[in-house]
Amino acid sequence: MKIIPVKTDKKPYSYGHIEPQSASVSSVHDFPPPGPIGLVAGNGLFPNLFLDSARKKGYEVIVVAHRGETDPSVESFGAPVRWIRVGQLEPIFKTFHEHGVKAAAFAGGIKKPRLFDLRPDWRGVRILARVAVNHDDQVLRALADEFEQESIRIVPSTWLLPELTTPEGVLGVHHPTDAEREDIRIGLEAGKVLGTLDVGQCVVVKEKVILALEAIEGTDETIRRGARFSSPGIVVVKMAKPGQDLRFDLPSVGMKTLELMAEVGGRVLALEAGKSLILDTGHFLETADRYGICVLGVTWD
Repeated sequence: MKIIPVKTDKKPYSYGHIEPQSASVSSVHDFPPPGPIGLVAGNGLFPNLFLDSARKKGYEVIVVAHRGETDPSVESFGAPVRWIRVGQLEPIFKTFHEHGVKAAAFAGGIKKPRLFDLRPDWRGVRILARVAVNHDDQVLRALADEFEQESIRIVPSTWLLPELTTPEGVLGVHHPTDAEREDIRIGLEAGKVLGTLDVGQCVVVKEKVILALEAIEGTDETIRRGARFSSPGIVVVKMAKPGQDLRFDLPSVGMKTLELMAEVGGRVLALEAGKSLILDTGHFLETADRYGICVLGVTWD
């Protein structure tokens, strides 16, 4: 496999680029969806960004939010909000049908440790019974099938926010060294294997040594764990899983991750171009420049 950390001989991806293999689920010719848009809101900043963009662009949104995960500020946008517990599906379909929703997006994640406390309703049990192992991608694809059976199409969460998608190339003033480019290559190789097993999306590397692989703990704890085994200067690689359905769970980073990298002496943050999200793009990159952190969008072949 040939790894190309930064391509300089081609025009960089524009924000919102989606890889060709996902075109069938994200064709712009299918947008805008008719009627109100459903939003299944998880944790983090993304649901609020989605709602803010929808309000500015004049779209009506019907929100289903998760107790203990979704920030209560989701109610501040004036959209109807139905609160459910993690694992409930029937209330999602009931709410969307009541409001005439024909298309919905997922924004934000669910903390994986909470999934061990999952109490699914009968629809959730039916989905889990259809998958061979409880892997993210299998569960999410089965979930999408369930929505399709209810005549609700799942659209990419980036539909209203294409500017959040990571473009290709160096995104700030700091550039990686040749040694760091090699660490990126190693991280991409390891991330491909990690993703094939549907385990995680983040790899921490320093001087050709893999320091940490993401499992259930999430990106930030993976970075913290990897930094414990190294002096400052770690390289963090975050990428989508091979063949990942880009409607769900795109790798994302925000200010919390950047602050943590500054705290532990992180030097490079490499994100897969076209298949990852930078939340609060402008402020994020300004802060990375100030901290001396190189942020770049990378591809691998």
